[in-house]
Amino acid sequence: MASLAPIWAVPFIGLLLSIAILPMAAPRLWHRHHGSFALAWAAILLVPMVVAFGAHAAVGLAVHALVHEYLPFIALLASLYAIGGGIRLTRTLSGLPTSNTALLGVGALLASLIGTTGASMVLIRPLLRAIAWRREQTHAVIFFIFIVSNVGGSLTPIGDPPLFLGYLRGVGFLWTVQHMAAPMLFTTGLLLAAFWALDRRSLKREGPPPARLPHRPEFSLIEGWLNVALMLAVVAVVIASGSVSTGITVPLGPTSLRLEEVLRVVALIALAGVSVRFTSRGLRTGNEFSWAPMREVALLFLGLFLTIAPVLAMLQAGSEGPFAAALGVLVDATGQPREAAYFWITGLLSSVLDNAPTYLVFFEAAGGDPVLLQGKLAPVLMAISCGAVFMGALTYVGNAPNFMVRSIAEARGIAMPSFFAYLLWSCGFLLPVFVLVSLIWF
Repeated sequence: MASLAPIWAVPFIGLLLSIAILPMAAPRLWHRHHGSFALAWAAILLVPMVVAFGAHAAVGLAVHALVHEYLPFIALLASLYAIGGGIRLTRTLSGLPTSNTALLGVGALLASLIGTTGASMVLIRPLLRAIAWRREQTHAVIFFIFIVSNVGGSLTPIGDPPLFLGYLRGVGFLWTVQHMAAPMLFTTGLLLAAFWALDRRSLKREGPPPARLPHRPEFSLIEGWLNVALMLAVVAVVIASGSVSTGITVPLGPTSLRLEEVLRVVALIALAGVSVRFTSRGLRTGNEFSWAPMREVALLFLGLFLTIAPVLAMLQAGSEGPFAAALGVLVDATGQPREAAYFWITGLLSSVLDNAPTYLVFFEAAGGDPVLLQGKLAPVLMAISCGAVFMGALTYVGNAPNFMVRSIAEARGIAMPSFFAYLLWSCGFLLPVFVLVSLIWF
């Protein structure tokens, strides 16, 4: 794919602009037909590819994107969404700054245990119930996306898909917690402090809280223990699929998957099915559970995964591709890697591309040797990992839970910022923190 020209990135850019502009310019049209727009941009890519490269090449690119990237992604996401929607924390928290900050802190730790998607689905509804009485709610959801849906998933391969791909490539399971704990805790600590100050200032503008408001930020009983067990089963399936190799491949049309990958997808779908079948309707109703956010994410990311394929192919072409000049900044004049360049380029691309394949591109650009990258080049791998995980928070499309959390909040009547307005929030609060991370560690 080294021969691909940058023009093949136009459908991906067009879909990104559609996501950014149409919800503001034509909200009714976008709400009803966002899936059609996503598929239309995919068609705008694939039809010319058939003409330019032949049906075999175009279909092969699409099938690879769907089978190797989209299918595992959506299976994990859907299972976590279904199971997380069946877990309900029964106590309504106070909604005061200390309580809200504590919830975000717990969510940051939980994200590394059950993934950013799992933690987001379990905790976003308790947060929304807690702040229901507050007049200013948007900032709490935005910081939830920053901390729980992104930065918190830094400590284990379960936390975020890029780290899981590194685990599959030979990076040790505990490597992430050993090397990323310090920047993760630093980043999370600064964001929690900023949120507490912002939430406290917001509360002062709103006036005194309701008289009967509970003031204790603790959790009580959990409803949906079956789903807690299913969530742990998802974690076990993900770990097992990365640590077992059968050496057997399963043909799927023009491509194939390893048997353990097929079994992982089947197991995740089965666990989601168990949750849907045996979780009481009353529990999901109490959680105000809806499949609409999942449908939106599934359709939009279907278009994104298809249109992103040529962009990733051009990046993977390295020095032979159209992005050779940009990738050249990853090393200095002596050929030594620039950790800061890996951090920023991996991160900024992860904020608009899917962060999992972007991580792999730069993992390979750094040599692709897990032994070397965990030893002499450990700072490079840490830069790639931090960039991919942290900067997924910069845009709504940087990480799938961002979209889900936004959709759930909007369904509750919270006015979430547009694509560009969210970008102003993220640049204002996240970029200064990332600059400090870069100066201290890279």
